[in-house]
Amino acid sequence: MRGSPIVGLAVLLCLVTAACSRGGPPAGRVALALNWKPEPEFGGLFEAQRTGAFRRQGLDVEITGGPGAPIVQMLAAGQMAYGIAAADEVLVARDRGADIVAVYATYQTNPQGIMVHASRGVNSLDELFAGEGGTLAVEPGLAYVKWLRKRYDLSRFQIVPYGFSIAPFLAEPRMAQQVFVTAEPIAARRQGAEPKVFLIADSGFDPYAAVVITTTQRVRERPDEVSRFVTALREGWRGYLEDPGPTNREMHARNPEMDAETFALGAVAQQPLIEDEFTRAHGLGAMSLERWRVLGEQLQELELLDQEPVAADCFAAF
Repeated sequence: MRGSPIVGLAVLLCLVTAACSRGGPPAGRVALALNWKPEPEFGGLFEAQRTGAFRRQGLDVEITGGPGAPIVQMLAAGQMAYGIAAADEVLVARDRGADIVAVYATYQTNPQGIMVHASRGVNSLDELFAGEGGTLAVEPGLAYVKWLRKRYDLSRFQIVPYGFSIAPFLAEPRMAQQVFVTAEPIAARRQGAEPKVFLIADSGFDPYAAVVITTTQRVRERPDEVSRFVTALREGWRGYLEDPGPTNREMHARNPEMDAETFALGAVAQQPLIEDEFTRAHGLGAMSLERWRVLGEQLQELELLDQEPVAADCFAAF
């Protein structure tokens, strides 16, 4: 099951060059690393490949690889041109000296949440953490877990490591666990549970997720390539949001662990987190200076950054 977009496993996506006719967009050999397996959160990427959006921008895309690639390190080593990360991961990596910058934010509202049984009768994170307690399964090193610990009194909960499974949740009525909205809640419902999900974003901690990153050097030296890549992403995501079926079938062939129905339900569940009032005004994947500034302040408050970040340096708009 999908865990954190920050520490999730990685899949390598290689973009291979195709020759372009004179006067068309120049071909470029680039590579992109995903931070999870082919699932709806990457639907726009696979749609851009399937429909030729990348190729029309001079990029021939081949999706390969498996879990385990350290994305920021691979970018820093020049082993790929682009990668997928979370916005808080970007700021932490930059604070440690990594030359990375965000160019496209898939999720405008972070899709991480806490899942509880509806039978508990709680209607918010505030009510959950002020209530009777129970067991809470999370990855303890994540930024949002540190945020929850700072914001709420978790002393009534037994904190256990998240095991990338819903089996403990199904067996324990007082279990709460971290989820990705396109995965675990859907699986729980299909196995007869009645889960309720509270987004971490509701607590005030809402970093962009499934963010496409590259190096500041690449943005500076190859702005046309980056612009064409972002253009293809927007086209791919627009197509996927309108009709995810064909690309879901292609991703399912690459990731048979997620069944076709879960692909379909996940695509629907994530739509309001990807397209909102801001992206309708500024374009899919767009980012704001204020969001990066607030996130920087929050990460400093959590003592995850040594220096105050310059928000304008964290992302590039195309």
